[in-house]
Amino acid sequence: MNKTNFLNPFKAIKYLFEKPKTLRYPFETKEIADRYRGFHKNDWDKCTGCGNCADICPNKAIIMVKIDELIAKPEEGMKDERPQLDYGRCCFCGLCVDICPPGSLSLTKDFFHIHFDTDTFKFIPKDEKNNKEIFKSEDDYSIFNASLSHRKENYGGFSPDIRYALFEPDRIEMPEIEPDERKLSFIEQVIGYDKDQAREEAGRCLECKLCEEACPAHLKISDYIDAIYREEPKESLEKIFEDNPIPSICGRICMAHCEDACSLHIRGDSLAIRWIKRYAADTIKNFKEELEIHPGKPTGKKIGIIGAGPSGLSLAYFLRLQGHEVVVYDELTGGGGAIRIGPPAYRLPLEAIDKDVNYIKSLGVEFNFNTKVGRDVKFEDIFKSNDAVFIGIGNTISFSTRVPNSDKCIFALDFLKDNKIGEMRKVDKNVIVIGGGNVAMDVARETTRLQHIQYPGQEVVTKTVSLEDWDELPATDLEIKEAKEEGIKFNPAWGPKEVVLDDKGNISGLLCKKVKSVFDEDGKFSPTFYEEKEKFLEGGMIIEAIGQRPDFSFLPDELNKKLEFTERRKVKVDENGMTTIPKIFAGGDIVNINLDAVTAIADAKIAAEGINKYFNKNQ
Repeated sequence: MNKTNFLNPFKAIKYLFEKPKTLRYPFETKEIADRYRGFHKNDWDKCTGCGNCADICPNKAIIMVKIDELIAKPEEGMKDERPQLDYGRCCFCGLCVDICPPGSLSLTKDFFHIHFDTDTFKFIPKDEKNNKEIFKSEDDYSIFNASLSHRKENYGGFSPDIRYALFEPDRIEMPEIEPDERKLSFIEQVIGYDKDQAREEAGRCLECKLCEEACPAHLKISDYIDAIYREEPKESLEKIFEDNPIPSICGRICMAHCEDACSLHIRGDSLAIRWIKRYAADTIKNFKEELEIHPGKPTGKKIGIIGAGPSGLSLAYFLRLQGHEVVVYDELTGGGGAIRIGPPAYRLPLEAIDKDVNYIKSLGVEFNFNTKVGRDVKFEDIFKSNDAVFIGIGNTISFSTRVPNSDKCIFALDFLKDNKIGEMRKVDKNVIVIGGGNVAMDVARETTRLQHIQYPGQEVVTKTVSLEDWDELPATDLEIKEAKEEGIKFNPAWGPKEVVLDDKGNISGLLCKKVKSVFDEDGKFSPTFYEEKEKFLEGGMIIEAIGQRPDFSFLPDELNKKLEFTERRKVKVDENGMTTIPKIFAGGDIVNINLDAVTAIADAKIAAEGINKYFNKNQ
C-alpha cells in the first residue's frame, strides 16, 4: 500500500490565488452564441396570421389567437390572428422560424423568466416596433429584472434564413410558348404542367388556407392541391366541382385572387393554384364518365337563366344538383357568354369552354343557344313560366370615346367576337388600340398575331394609348409584361383628341393630348389634360377598348323601371342575390365590380342559396 503524503492537502492552497472557473451569474455573463434560440419575437407588420408556426410545432406550444385591434384582410392574405407561445411546452427547436413564410418570427438571446404563476409563460410575442415598453436599451436593461416583460432590444439570435426555410420559395416554371413564336399564331400560349411538375408544385403548399379566404368563391384549394400531390386528379377535380363547375375555364383565365394572398409570395413565389386547377381539369378527359356527380331528386321547381356566362353556367349547375329544372338562354352559338367571345384563343380555346359547358348540359340542364331574349323569346314569357329568373347577361355594349370621327373606329367586343367565333378580321399594318385594361391588352395582342399572319415577313406595329400612366394601368402586370414581350408599343398618359382622316376619309392616325390627371381628389374618374401638349400617332386602324356596359333592353318598361342600381351603376341585389324585383335574381359583371369569372361563380353560389330560400318562403 502506498503511503499517503501528509502534504497533499496543502496543495489545494494554490487554488486560492487563481481565478475561479465557475461563472458568477448573474453578476457575470457569458457571450451568447449568434444563433442562440431563446424567446420569440414577431414582427406584426410582416406576420399574416397564417398559422404555419402552430401547425409545425411538435409540442403544441403555439396556438393562434384572435387580436381585436387587428382587421382581417382576406384579399391580401392577412388574418386577424397572431401566435401565442406557451413556454411550458416550447423546446426552442426553431421549426416555427424556419417554416414562417413572411419571416416575421425569430428567436432572441433572451432566455431568463422566473415566475410562480404558470400563466405568465403564455406569451404573445411582438417586436420592438410593436411593444416598445418591454424592450429595454443597453443602459436600461438589467439582468436582475430579465423576464418576458423586461427584455433587451436588438438582441437577435436565431433568425429566418430563406436558404434553410422549410418550404420551397420558387415556383415550378410553367412551360409556355416563347414570345417570338406565339405571336405568329393563335396556338395556346400556356402548355400546362405534366404530372411530375404538378405534383412538385402541389408539394409547395403549406395548407395555411389564406388562399381559400381570398377566393371569392371560397374553393377548397388546399384539399384539391393535396389530392394532386397524392396523384389523385379525379379526387382533386371532384373537390373543385363542389364550388366551381367551370374548372377548364378558370384554370386558364381566373384572375387568381387566391395567389395574391398566398403566404409563399412574401419571400418567394405564390403557389401556382390556377395552373394546378387546370392540370386537374385537363387530366380528366371525360368529366361525365369519370366524375361521380349526379343531379338531386326532382323538386318540381323551374328556373330560367338569361345568359350562359360564368354566373349563369355556375348557377345552372348548382341548381341542377339540387334537383331543380333549369333552362338557360343565350344569343351566342355556345356557352361561356363574354368569355366565349372575349379572351383570345391563345388564352382560352373554345374546346376548354365547351368541355365545361357540355358537362353541365350532361347533368340535365337545358340550353337554348342562338336565342336572344327580347327578340326570339319574350322576357315576360320566361318570367311567367319559371318559379325564379336569374339575369347574368354581362357587359355587351362597348363604350366609345366620342371624339371627332370616332365612328370610324372598331369596338373591341365586335373585333374579339369576330376573330373568336366569326370571320377573322382584316387588320392594318399599323393599328392603334385605345385603352389600358385587360380587354385592350387582348385586342392588342390579338391584333399583332393577325398582322403576322396576314403580313408575313413585313414590318407591322400595334400601339396602345391610355389615359392611365404606367403606375395606373388597369391591366394586370402579367398582361402588360406579355404584351411588351410580343412587341406592343405603349403610350401611357395620353388621351384621344381626334381620329384623323386622310383626303379619302380613311383613318390616318390619332391625335392625342397629354393627360394631367385621371381621377379627381375624391378618386372619381375625371380626366384632365394639358391641351397644349399634343402627339400624333400614325395608324390606319383604330380599335376602342375603353369599357362596356350591359343591355337591359329585353326587360319590359314596367320592370326596367323597378330595377334599382348602385352608385357604380351595378344592379342592386340583396344578401340572397335577389334584385329589387321579387323572383328575379342577378349576378356576374352586372352586379360585381371585379369583372371576373370566379367572382361570378361566387354570385351564383349566393343566388343558388337565395333561390332556395325564396322557394321555401313562398311554399
